Amino acid sequence: MSVIVITGGSRGIGASTAELCARQGHGVILTYNRNPEAARAVVRRIESAGGKAAALQLDVSATGTFAAFRDAVVQTLRTTWGANTLGGLVNNAGYGLFNPLESVTEAQFDGLFNVHLKGPFFLTQTLLPLLEEHASIVNLTSATTRVATAGVAPYAAFKGGLDVLTRYMAKEFGERRIRANAVSPGAIRTELGGGLNDEFEALLAGQTALGRVGEPEDVARVIAMLLSEEGRWINAQTIEVAGGYII
Repeated sequence: MSVIVITGGSRGIGASTAELCARQGHGVILTYNRNPEAARAVVRRIESAGGKAAALQLDVSATGTFAAFRDAVVQTLRTTWGANTLGGLVNNAGYGLFNPLESVTEAQFDGLFNVHLKGPFFLTQTLLPLLEEHASIVNLTSATTRVATAGVAPYAAFKGGLDVLTRYMAKEFGERRIRANAVSPGAIRTELGGGLNDEFEALLAGQTALGRVGEPEDVARVIAMLLSEEGRWINAQTIEVAGGYII
């Protein structure tokens, strides 16, 4: 059984990915930032379905804590699974900000940068020694890197940077047969940016070829595939999971 680390695994796409990976036989270490009860609820659902999971606290913007987090992962691997390595890493944690470009503050800019680009860069670097040969890295980016949406410029810019970083990860980690891919969701029913009201959901559904917004599990299925043997020859790619958003 391989063990996967999923950041931001207490809700939305991260929680759905954690539960699906567990159903497929993976062990799961999911992280949360400020809501331990939500994380514990995901662990309970996994365990009640016969899987095995653990939840660890992690602020992806706080790179100075990553060494201690790695130590906690090592300890959790040993005590929960009797293992020493990871089979995958999903850089999923994030948040949205909807502000016109001209009103974004430097603090808001830095906050988004730290979570969506700097954090995944240095967390991957920190956990790299734990990743086993043939492990898989999946970075969550966004369809906003392809379609300009007013109010999300910094978020989209850093997700675009993560797309580029993904290709460099695939190139540099290839000697260890570690794959790196990005998954780019379109409009998904999550709490990101405050969630969707009925009017906004109808607008997004009308801009999507399949006529609806996505569900977290729609994205989780693709992430889980990339983590599995089914995705073993997919590398250095960004896969949009958006139902045909603005095509």
